[in-house]
Amino acid sequence: MIAPVLDQLDRAIVHALHVDGRAPFSRIASVLKVSDQTVARRYHRLRSARLLKVIGQVQARRLGWAEWFVRIQVVPDAAVPIAEALARRADTSWVSLTSGGTQIVCVVRARSFRERDALLLGQLPRTPRVVGVTAHCLLRVFAGGPTGWHGRADSLTCEQIATLAPQHAPGAQRERVVLDEGDEHLLGVLARDGRAGYPELARATGWSPATAKRRLGHLRDCGVLFFDVDIDPLLLGFEMVAILWLTVEPSALRRTAQAVATHPEVAFAAATTGPTNLLMFVACRDADALYGYLEGGIGSLPGVRHIESAPVIRDSKRAGTARAGT
Repeated sequence: MIAPVLDQLDRAIVHALHVDGRAPFSRIASVLKVSDQTVARRYHRLRSARLLKVIGQVQARRLGWAEWFVRIQVVPDAAVPIAEALARRADTSWVSLTSGGTQIVCVVRARSFRERDALLLGQLPRTPRVVGVTAHCLLRVFAGGPTGWHGRADSLTCEQIATLAPQHAPGAQRERVVLDEGDEHLLGVLARDGRAGYPELARATGWSPATAKRRLGHLRDCGVLFFDVDIDPLLLGFEMVAILWLTVEPSALRRTAQAVATHPEVAFAAATTGPTNLLMFVACRDADALYGYLEGGIGSLPGVRHIESAPVIRDSKRAGTARAGT
């Protein structure tokens, strides 16, 4: 059954969580001029139905980790079980099926060369019914990640956004951050539920609630931790999600990437290694809208030499959350 499109209040709550995934319901309610109970009820209804979830994510680069975009060619009857196995891994995100169900695409986060090689050179090539693997390093993210997806955040005024915005300065520190054991436990809980309370975080880490709150704030301030909203694009009225691989003239790559990062259709954009150098996830109302975006939104950009596109036919994992059945 197709999920209903969100109403105006639901969209406003999603936008508020996009601004600050840990904003108290009372603050969101005050900004939206509704009751605390209404905001809490709407959020828990969507979360219980597995339609929306706030998740804690890390910026891999701030920790000295690398992210790789992996394309895995498989025989059709193996695609779903392999995708679901990948979705259960803690080091993957955005696990999807494209190309009629014969290709799995995903983002893999590797803490070290050893972790990267174990998956890309060891486990995947030896997986039965995998016929090919290619991997490209994400060099710079221009849309998505901490900036989120502008297309889902269109309901609040500038004043409302300013009221909700968290009071910290992400990315202020340049040094790489080293996580300790408590941080790992903290991030593990937040990856499952970005709105987990401080008592729960304290139990997971062995810290006091005050220490858990302080450390969470520190990880946000130094740009390691951010909060994302995992939501089905169908709820926002987007029926067509596609992955685009662009080949852009090197001298125009930055300008092109910065331009597409402002497009409401673009949920993610990153410069990569490989024969194509700009990767994009886009969400459009339907196939006609995707055609219009390829022709007008992308086709009009200078320096674009080639576009490869593939519609997403199934998500096994969005952001950090595996879909039901995985």
